Amino acid sequence: MKLTMEHTQVADMARRFANEVIRPQAERLDRDEAFAGDIYAAMGESGLFGITVPDTYGGAGLDCLAYSIVMEELSRGYGSIADQCGLVELLTTLLCTHGTDAQKAQWIEPLIRAQKRGAYCITEAGAGSDVSGVKTTAVRQGDGWVLNGAKLWIHNAPVADVAFVLARTDPAAGKRGMSIFIVDCHSAGVSRGPKEHKLGQRSSQVGELAFNDVVLPADAMLGTEGRGFHMMMSVLEKGRIGIASLAVGILQAGLDASVEQARMRRQFGAPISEFQGIQFMLADMAKDTEAARLLVRSAASKIDAGEDATAASSMAKCFAGDAAVTHSSNAIQIFGGSGYIRGYEVERLYRDAKITQIYEGTNQIQRVIIARNLLKA
Repeated sequence: MKLTMEHTQVADMARRFANEVIRPQAERLDRDEAFAGDIYAAMGESGLFGITVPDTYGGAGLDCLAYSIVMEELSRGYGSIADQCGLVELLTTLLCTHGTDAQKAQWIEPLIRAQKRGAYCITEAGAGSDVSGVKTTAVRQGDGWVLNGAKLWIHNAPVADVAFVLARTDPAAGKRGMSIFIVDCHSAGVSRGPKEHKLGQRSSQVGELAFNDVVLPADAMLGTEGRGFHMMMSVLEKGRIGIASLAVGILQAGLDASVEQARMRRQFGAPISEFQGIQFMLADMAKDTEAARLLVRSAASKIDAGEDATAASSMAKCFAGDAAVTHSSNAIQIFGGSGYIRGYEVERLYRDAKITQIYEGTNQIQRVIIARNLLKA
């Protein structure tokens, strides 16, 4: 797929940032499970958040294809950093599409400038792949609402300033009885559970957010009452493209490291790059990386053209996530014993890749979506 000059410039900028700012800190951030506040501040100054946010709100005003390119390049540096870019993209997309002028003015620019940290709160103990299982409630009280419930495994929960919370406002109405609320995380009644210690993407701060009789004003609701489920679902195509792009970044980083290692590592008196078994592994990495990239960019282009990208985004996310897990494992094989040692990039890539098969809808759910699309009348 041929990129425009603008897309190429965006890719170059994101790649430089990843190489010069992210990559040198990735091992430390992973080891210490540290929040990358300094990197996010630099990203906010450089315009690497809110890629598709219109420039009238302080964003870059670019398209979904540009967003996918930025996510891939940042992920080549470290997937956790790209993950934050994806989170900001989803929250600001919700605000741009459904927010009031006051909500946009209050939250968009602080989020894309990394002055405020957001959280996207859907998942609960009984509501993962099945979002209809959400039990968090918001009950009317005067002109406002009272929020009760708990959300699990929430990105940025330990550090968030604002949470976008999916809650039931009409328990009898099923999916049509859910609404989204913008919640100040420093409000009375909001509490945070301990930070989770994860297999991979360890710099991303994940934990629980609980809401105990949190009093919300009427203008805390985002969009229309009862449309929360549909609003959340409306950004999932872009979300899946973001995660697929992140997986492509992991694939490319693993391929780059493997090619270099194959040239340098010697066994039986020769570089291992001369062995056909290694050559075939590298060839499979290369073809699947390119295939994943093309699937992602095709799906992003459908969104930019106003076309239905449901199946395309699911295909991209499913293929790229599965390929990232397979080939980060193969990268370790090429490195041999050293690839299994903490501190080597390919060991981290292997751990970081696994979550791409799980969040924004498991890859099993993506297969269901693809099949339904094929079989619908």
